[in-house]
Amino acid sequence: QVKLVESGGGLVQPGNSLRLSCAPSGFSLNGYAIGWFRQAPGKEREGVGCISSSGGITRYADSVKGRFTISRDSAKNTVYLQMNSLKIEDTAVYSCAAATSCTAIAQRTVVYWGQGTQVTVSS
Repeated sequence: QVKLVESGGGLVQPGNSLRLSCAPSGFSLNGYAIGWFRQAPGKEREGVGCISSSGGITRYADSVKGRFTISRDSAKNTVYLQMNSLKIEDTAVYSCAAATSCTAIAQRTVVYWGQGTQVTVSS
């Protein structure tokens, strides 16, 4: 079900930062693990990372570990993807998804998802 909305995408130069937001439409994210995915032109969709329902555990793909950070703000009912030291190869459509756990996220067993937001890293 498309019930998540991503925002914050745009055009940035290599080395710069961008923060994406994932917000629900009509429900609380409390109790859901949230994963971030991306799909680059001509490439398969890949998992970027995941944050547990409590926010206590985060997991990242090797390609982004150390550069990207996922966090959540319960008061704002929003999950964020902070992207630092962006590379040209980070260019993709980024989307978020909600599931019962990060294991379920990895298995693509999601309950809700969004349409994505474009991130372009270029000189």
